[in-house]
Amino acid sequence: MTDPAALGFLKPEKYAAVERERRWLCAGLPGLPVLRAEAIRDLYVEGSRLRLREARPVGGGPTIYRLSKKADLAPERRLITTLYLTQAEFALFAGLPGRVLEKTRHYYAADGATLSVDRFEGALGGLFLAEAEFADDDAMAAFPHPDFAVREVTDDPRYTGGELVRAGVP
Repeated sequence: MTDPAALGFLKPEKYAAVERERRWLCAGLPGLPVLRAEAIRDLYVEGSRLRLREARPVGGGPTIYRLSKKADLAPERRLITTLYLTQAEFALFAGLPGRVLEKTRHYYAADGATLSVDRFEGALGGLFLAEAEFADDDAMAAFPHPDFAVREVTDDPRYTGGELVRAGVP
């Protein structure tokens, strides 16, 4: 496991949450009822672990703006801090240098968890990734492979947002 301090998280027990997540490569969107969807535009800030996100609910509703810092401790576990922003605050960061990733995220109920499937756009068009987040390690280990998924890619760093926006589709 990576040392949190080496990743810039000096007091992770106080200021960061642990995110537990598994990811799967998919051939397309599943034939399940969609709970909700959002159009996402991520700016991965150059030379940092920062991600600036604009999430617009499909069908209407308020846009959510946030600045996050993530640091992988293991392929399925990372530290994350998030700061929710107003539109004016978001605009202060929007001009930072970095790479942009755009996708539409669809949310589904599956096996007692919320599963999201991202349909990527632009240079990543044609790529579909599912992910599920878990409250603890037991729930993460017990979650079944989704029927519609091609294969699990949790342990493949090429399928993380930061790597996809840098290197493209593996």
